[in-house]
Amino acid sequence: MTSVSTIIFYTITFLSVYVQVFFLVTFLENRKRIIVRKGGIKLAKYPSVTIMVPCWNEEDTVYKTVRSLLNLNYPKNKLSIFLIDDGSTDRTWHILEKFTKYNNVKAFKKENGGKHTALNLGLSHVETDFVGCLDADSIADKESLIRIMSSFEKNPDIMAVAPSVVVHDPKNIVQGAQTSEYYLGVFLKQMLGFLGAIHVTPGPLTIFRNKVFHDLGPYRRAHNTEDMEIAYRMQKNHYKIAHCNDAYVYTNTPHTISRLFKQRLRWVYGFINNTIDYRNVLFRKKYGNFALFTLPAGLISILAVSYLFGKMFYNLGNFFLRKFSEYQAIGPSSLDLYSNFKFDTFFINPQSIFFVFIVVYLFVIGSVIFGKRMAEGKWSVSLDLVYFFSVFGIIAPFWLMKAVFNTLVSRAPDWR
Repeated sequence: MTSVSTIIFYTITFLSVYVQVFFLVTFLENRKRIIVRKGGIKLAKYPSVTIMVPCWNEEDTVYKTVRSLLNLNYPKNKLSIFLIDDGSTDRTWHILEKFTKYNNVKAFKKENGGKHTALNLGLSHVETDFVGCLDADSIADKESLIRIMSSFEKNPDIMAVAPSVVVHDPKNIVQGAQTSEYYLGVFLKQMLGFLGAIHVTPGPLTIFRNKVFHDLGPYRRAHNTEDMEIAYRMQKNHYKIAHCNDAYVYTNTPHTISRLFKQRLRWVYGFINNTIDYRNVLFRKKYGNFALFTLPAGLISILAVSYLFGKMFYNLGNFFLRKFSEYQAIGPSSLDLYSNFKFDTFFINPQSIFFVFIVVYLFVIGSVIFGKRMAEGKWSVSLDLVYFFSVFGIIAPFWLMKAVFNTLVSRAPDWR
């Protein structure tokens, strides 16, 4: 009789491969639509845009963030910049004040209430047709905004456009690992864009039609993932979200394992709990691929990794417990793991997790390479891929399982 464990394993294997094949087919069907433009472009019209920069203790990065906005290739009389200090305790406000000499820059200061409250303060003063946010740890490419706006120009039904977010100036192995991860994100976001199934509008320079907030209301706290919740809300109300692969934003990423763990724990916790909040859209055809693919695929990934690693540690524990029992029974000879061992192809069989990992790794490698091509217009492979598998392969399962645990005990993770 087939065991429950075997049934679960085969189910996870099938669903994991299905998700990967779905992305691959989507890529093959839409590959000719993926372009990487070089140099500047022009628009038939230049709509007015407001970009908000919410800040909390960002004295080390916010200067470069604002300078990048001032250097955007976009008419200055059509661009407003709102700098919002959310109760910083460092020199952030002092830095922001220096930019008020520019006619298109306004600075606001408020008590600390969280990023969503800072953004909502900005929204209450927006008078332009389009509005977006640039996180204070990110730098916008000079051509990013105009390329994003060209997506709106091509399709009036688009209500928000997300850029390609890549790592700014990686300095160590942890940031190198994130470099490949962000390229993977570019690939996946573009595929989800083709599917009409994007589930997060990232803080680094996603631009919205202001109509979105007029119709659907302001940002919400949303488990400290307000940029995810607004995307869920848009999808539920059938508001189209697109991705512009050659609009680049460079973000500063965590440089230590502990900071990376905290950030990703918050992201995964936000995904799980926003999905719970919007559980009434799951598997409902009228909400399209967002409900039928994106959310289920995310949940499958979390459950699959949690199950496989839980099973691995369970088996490892059983192995050491058995060896300990043998040691007590027959002494030190029981610890000789290599004597009389002979390799046999029997040990490589279709039930092995080994094959699942190989399929997943090949897909990830291909996706990272294609993501880099989409973002930079070139093909290349670097050591960052090795760093990615080394760091994320070991650490990611723990923040996934921790996010599940935190959800079960209703314990929200810290922001930083």
